[in-house]
Amino acid sequence: MDEKTTEAPTRSEIALQLHPDDPNRNSGKKRSSARPIGILLLIAVLAGGFFLWRTTHKPQTTAAAGRGRGDRNGDLNARVPVSVTAAQRRDLPVYLDGLGSVQAFNTVTVKSRVDGQMMQVLFTEGQEVNKGDLLAIIDPRPYEVALAQAQANFAKDQAQLTDAKLIAQRDSQLLKDGIIPQQQYDTQVALTNQLQAATAADQAQIDNAKLNIDYAHITSPIDGRVGLRLVDSGNIVHASDQNGLLVITQMQPIAVIFALPEDNLQAVNSRTRSGATLQVKALSRDDGTEIASGTLLTIDNQIDQTTGTFRLKAVFDNKDRALWPNQFVNARLLIDVKKNATIIPVAAVQRGDQGNFVYRVKPSDNTAEVVPVTLGVTEGILASIENGISPNDLVVTDGQDRLRAGVRVEPRPDTRSNATTNPANALTDKPAPQSLPASPRPQFQPPAGSQSFAAPNAQGNRPNGQSDNSQGYRTGNRNRPSRQQ
Repeated sequence: MDEKTTEAPTRSEIALQLHPDDPNRNSGKKRSSARPIGILLLIAVLAGGFFLWRTTHKPQTTAAAGRGRGDRNGDLNARVPVSVTAAQRRDLPVYLDGLGSVQAFNTVTVKSRVDGQMMQVLFTEGQEVNKGDLLAIIDPRPYEVALAQAQANFAKDQAQLTDAKLIAQRDSQLLKDGIIPQQQYDTQVALTNQLQAATAADQAQIDNAKLNIDYAHITSPIDGRVGLRLVDSGNIVHASDQNGLLVITQMQPIAVIFALPEDNLQAVNSRTRSGATLQVKALSRDDGTEIASGTLLTIDNQIDQTTGTFRLKAVFDNKDRALWPNQFVNARLLIDVKKNATIIPVAAVQRGDQGNFVYRVKPSDNTAEVVPVTLGVTEGILASIENGISPNDLVVTDGQDRLRAGVRVEPRPDTRSNATTNPANALTDKPAPQSLPASPRPQFQPPAGSQSFAAPNAQGNRPNGQSDNSQGYRTGNRNRPSRQQ
């Protein structure tokens, strides 16, 4: 008998057998098709609720972001703390800076002009000497002996010359009387001339011996400062020695030779040709402290093709001995003075797509406004403004990266160390405006999740980049990555 394999009934078949008359026996298939629709409806409800929640909470979030980021995205009532200074009208000196070295007008290596033993050293290292001061003595005795010998020879020849002249005088009379021949007289005259030449040679020997004695007494040829001693007392020195005995350097006046780019040649040359006396300052290399002040003496007659620079020479009286030969200094040539210029710190000037601009604070409501400016001469940390702002306008020098037009600010005086960057009291020696609170600037902490910005350094420069503002002026890199607090 063959066995038949039976399959297990499905859930639908079992339900049909149990409830053959049930009208909803096919509802399972309907519920399966309606399940995706329910899921979609649930997602739509959740999305709507999330959107409603975000809508109701947006003003609070925006206000917090505005407070944390200087009111960049909302709440114009939030005050942004900024540093300000007042534009001033004053003269702005224009300098050309170059690297220079101090050079003496005269430097003399004192050498012995005679051979002999160094008997005495009469100077002290570092001593200030004048022209003609006795510095050292070479043993003069050999030259004194030579002088005595020359004087003896001179006396002997002088006596012979006197006798020869007398004989020649007598022979002249005898020749007239016809007693002696002409040849005898001529011989006596020649002998007289010979003895006369011998006495002249003896006189030269005397002068040479005296000169050697003078050379044995070494004196200073110039006014200046004595350097280190090169030969000690007791040594034998020669006129052919290369090193010499000492070096004397003239300390006043003294010169500074410095170089400027050839692009500045016409400006400097035009001022010198007009007869103007140009002031030159010598500054230290380390901290820029002024060492001495002098005047421009001359300009070199050619340009160095290798470096593209030309050399200038300035003279300093150096009475206080502040400048030292071969010292490196920074030279500042005062080329011009811009009269009655509107001056602000360079830190206040920003750069955008439409050019240079500054943030000016309106005194009426302490709001910031963007003012395009034309930048004139920049000198150090100061800049002259050709147009755009007026004297006594308050410009922002710190905190620009948190500003846009219309933002209310809390102005604080710029208290950085350099007086020229301080507010009105620093530029004009007058008290600061009363509208500027003198309280210390609080530490500003942006809220969590907001973008923080790098603060400017002491020179007003910002690391990395800066954000854009609503007026289209770009103050930095648009793609600068943000930092999270």
